[in-house]
Amino acid sequence: MSDLVRALSESPASIPSSLFGLPEQPAHERVLFATDEQTGLKTILAVHSTARGPAFGGCRFWTYDNELAALNDALRLSQGMSLKNALANLPFGGGKAVIIKPAGDFDRPALFAAFGRAVASLNGAYITAEDVGTTTADMRVVQQHTQFVSGIPREGAFGGDPSPKTAWGVFVSIDEGVKRVLGRSSLDGVTVALQGLGAVGWHLAEFLHKAGAKLVVADVNADKVARAQAELGARAVSVGEILSVQADVLAPCALGAVLNTQSIPAIQAKLIAGAANNQLATVADGDALQARGITYLPDYLVNAGGIVSVAREFRNEGEESKVMAEVGEIRGRVAELLERIQVSGNTPGREADAWARSKLVKPA
Repeated sequence: MSDLVRALSESPASIPSSLFGLPEQPAHERVLFATDEQTGLKTILAVHSTARGPAFGGCRFWTYDNELAALNDALRLSQGMSLKNALANLPFGGGKAVIIKPAGDFDRPALFAAFGRAVASLNGAYITAEDVGTTTADMRVVQQHTQFVSGIPREGAFGGDPSPKTAWGVFVSIDEGVKRVLGRSSLDGVTVALQGLGAVGWHLAEFLHKAGAKLVVADVNADKVARAQAELGARAVSVGEILSVQADVLAPCALGAVLNTQSIPAIQAKLIAGAANNQLATVADGDALQARGITYLPDYLVNAGGIVSVAREFRNEGEESKVMAEVGEIRGRVAELLERIQVSGNTPGREADAWARSKLVKPA
């Protein structure tokens, strides 16, 4: 019996999602479970919506507690991509893939070749790219088996690692939020607590440092933390402290669901804006933040720079300066969201959700 079936049979009361979609939400259009015995591939490709066009979203390579956790991650991430692509005005729907990292030794190129074949089987309904745990090298392997992949460096053309673009979108969001929410004229002297110094988190830290922000950082990788201390003048705290440290801004840039009933009461920052996907454990957690006087800028609004980059690359429309300018337009959408909530009285999370869902239609 698989651990997914075991979880479904033994703990029905604690099941966070069905096989087809998230609780109290319309079912996903398509969810593909694909395996390959020879390579050890176990992957879930979730197509949430193709209302605006083919579903576009990265592939996460991760160690999950069980198959049900992997499914829930795929469903949450793919729905988030629909909202993200809609708010970014991209002609794509939302999708996401997760690969359960095999235990022990495995042939990585062979595994991603098998994943590429799984993507190809969807005949263009889903387009993949990098996400947590995957690299441009992995996407090169996928490209050998399907054309529906992006985020790959191309000689003489725009493309490649989208993490700097993601970081830039988060940076301009923080900058706008600091001005509108905290009433500060610039980031100079503003303290930002940065959780996670991965590909996106590091670029964000560099942008913030250059703008004069004071950094407090935490990461499971001690070498990255030491580098941030040496090069960026950052103050280091433990991963257990970072969410509750004294700071003006909290920037979650690791994994999701970090804003929850356990963490929210201890948060001291007045503004939250980060690169991690699905930062809220539940929609109600966004309400709890608002009740504490904390403004949360929804992740799928602020971290859309990466999907803008790979989308333009896929459509062969990319040019560095133009893509960076398009990513910079996230600033205006942050400003619009903050103006919208003044009128509606909604929390930022609920307002952004309604705004994005209103755009889940075929672009004119």
